[in-house]
Amino acid sequence: MTAFTRSWQGLRPRHGLLPGLLIGLGLGGFFDGIVLHQLLQWHHMLSSWYPITSLDALELNTRWDGYFHSATYVFVVLGVFLLWRRGGPRRDFRDGRALAGAVLLGWAAFNLVEGVIDHQILGVHHVNETVPRAAWAWWDAGFLAWGAAMGVAGGLLVRGR
Repeated sequence: MTAFTRSWQGLRPRHGLLPGLLIGLGLGGFFDGIVLHQLLQWHHMLSSWYPITSLDALELNTRWDGYFHSATYVFVVLGVFLLWRRGGPRRDFRDGRALAGAVLLGWAAFNLVEGVIDHQILGVHHVNETVPRAAWAWWDAGFLAWGAAMGVAGGLLVRGR
């Protein structure tokens, strides 16, 4: 076994990595959509492109929020299905930690991909559009930092440390 193979051994699918990643992607999307879109109303899916200044803009953003929620729901359903097909997590502590780590890695992937693509590259929305525009970048950076922290924590749990 090479050093490269040993270093990636903790990330093998036998620890439920794929189901956990899918569940984490979905939970990250649920948190974003439910907390940031609906409860706090800091942004909607296309709110930087189509600010909520009319009923038509609100309807458009709400529709795209629905598409977004539908995709995150599919991630969770697929993850739960794959986990069920594998017989669920094993009963020992390490496998539960590995699954939790995989969920954190999936949620981190959601935050990092969403934060870079939607916030930075496309600019379709920003984390908190209720603050002055000059502060948007700080909220976006915090979202990315939160994703990176979850990625580190998830990676450590998956590797069993």
